[in-house]
This record gives sequence, structure tokens and C-alpha cells, in this order.
Amino acid sequence: MRFYEFSTGFGLDQLQLRERESLTPGPGQVIVKVHACSLNYRDLLVAQGAYGRGIPAPRIPLSDGAGEVIAAGPGVTRVKPGDRVAGIFMQGWISGDVDDAKFATAMGGAIDGMLAEEVCLHEEGLVKIPEHLSYEEAAALPCAAVTAWNALFVSGQLQPGETVLVQGTGGVSIFALQFAKLAGARVFATSSSNAKIEHLKALGAGAVVNYKDVPAWDKVARDWTNGTGVDHVVEVGGAGTLGTSIKAIRRAGHIALIGVLTGGEIDPRPLLIKSVRLQGIYVGSRDMFEAMNRAISAARLRPVIDRVFPFEEARAAMEYMLSGAHFGKVIIRVS
Repeated sequence: MRFYEFSTGFGLDQLQLRERESLTPGPGQVIVKVHACSLNYRDLLVAQGAYGRGIPAPRIPLSDGAGEVIAAGPGVTRVKPGDRVAGIFMQGWISGDVDDAKFATAMGGAIDGMLAEEVCLHEEGLVKIPEHLSYEEAAALPCAAVTAWNALFVSGQLQPGETVLVQGTGGVSIFALQFAKLAGARVFATSSSNAKIEHLKALGAGAVVNYKDVPAWDKVARDWTNGTGVDHVVEVGGAGTLGTSIKAIRRAGHIALIGVLTGGEIDPRPLLIKSVRLQGIYVGSRDMFEAMNRAISAARLRPVIDRVFPFEEARAAMEYMLSGAHFGKVIIRVS
């Protein structure tokens, strides 16, 4: 059984393809034959040793993967051999709020991840994937899709007719656009690429602005909402864009803070003056994942996949995502 590992340290040049014996499940555990994994920005930070949480080596990377149950240990009842499944991001976060114990079960960081031909997971850390999705499409769901779902429907309580601002064309932002349209919301999007702007419009964005050409995109967003401001912002930029998002949000609006792509400092006074609710979002629970899958199945929604790399080119997949050329999810086909 082959797997990738950061054996002695981190950095893309430290990613090694290794082999070991096939796994045997213990009580409550199952063996999943992994068919596909997907990449998230967090995976790149981990790979570069820049995640800042003291992740030890050796470590198998990637939080997201989907595959088939091929063996079940004693006492397993939630899944059976032949089931198509995905692992949840935090293996211990089943329901309720996140806490330190659940946080310490994040795959590809606190514990080993999915970039392997087989993984051994507890049955509680799995969800069945929508029947209409391929393994490559299902592998896109555990981190980015659940994060977007949490941001809009759990934290944001999104309602039909409301307005949502999404930033860029990474996985979370594209899923947020798709989910918002599914709920009958209007979407304002930003991008630095005119070619990507056309893709965003094709997905249903009602207005799109090139933030390099128009740095004051908050004014465009306010004009688009007749001067009121948007109801929700899915904030993936971090401190460097949060100030502009605060200007774009309506009074008492909701900002889901997800990304850390840019640095800088934030003056909290505008948040206070506008009574804005700022909520940090770090993926979500199994309950959220399963609720999201029901919506995806009902709507026959498909994730947007940019490119699929073979298992042997995992490092090239990471380098491609680092380039920023992608639109949607970057996938590694394992088997």
C-alpha cells in the first residue's frame, strides 16, 4: 500500500512516496480504499511548514478524500464494505460546537490525512457520499464545501433573496456561490482575472468586479445593493481584505471569516459602529456534512473541478495550486 508522507520535516521537496503493508481494522474501524483526494490552501500551509500549529513529522498530508469501504472491524454498524464514503475533516467533530478535543482530530494536520491508497478510520468519522457524484467530485467536499455550508447556513442562517459577497475563485468561494444560488440568494463576486470573471458569471454571480482594477470594490457592492450593503460576506482574504468587506457589509450584517490569505491589521471600530457580526469558521461537523450532502443530492449539484492529477504527481498538484491558476478544486486521483 502506497502513501505520501512528510517523513522528517516539511517543504514540498520533503514529500515522499512510501510503501507499507495493508491495514487491518480494529473495533469500530474501517479500511477505506481511497480513490481521490482534493487540495485546500491549508494543505499547502502544512506542506510548507507554515501552518503554525507545531504539526509533527512524520505526517500523511491532506484532509480531503473519498473512496470505498473495503473492510470493517468488529462492531461496525454505520457503514459496510462497498459503501462509497468520505472522511470528515475533524474525525471527532460529530455535532455541536467545536472544542479543543475535536480540534485535535483534524486530518492532515493534527492526525494523519488521506493521501494514501488505503486509510484506517473510525466509522464515526465517515459520511456516505451523494450517489450522483464521482469519487473525484466527492473528494472536493470535506473541507471547502462544509466550510461554505457552515458559513452560509449554520452561522449565517442565509435566507432566499439575501445578498452574499464571495472573494476569488478558490474552493470555498465557488461552493459558497453555488450554495447561495441554490438557496435563492444573489451573489456578488470578486476576482483578479477577467477570464475567471466570465466563469463566475456562468455559475450565476449577479455582479463581478476585478479587484485589481477596482480596489474600492466595497463601493460597487453597496451600489449593487442600492446603498445598503450586502447581507453576508464569505471572507477568505483575511486581514488584508476584511476592512473592505466591513465597508461592503450592511449594518448588522454577517461576515464569515475563513481565510488568512493576506496579512495586515484591522481597526475594530467599524465593526462596532455597524453592529456587524464577525464569525470565525473552521470547517464543520459531521452533522453539517450530512445536511449539506442531502441538499447536494436533492439539487444534483456538482463541485467545480479545475484539474485532476495522477497519484504519482501529488507534488505537481500542490505546485499547480500554489500558482493560483486554478478555478475551483484541484484533485489527485489515487486509484
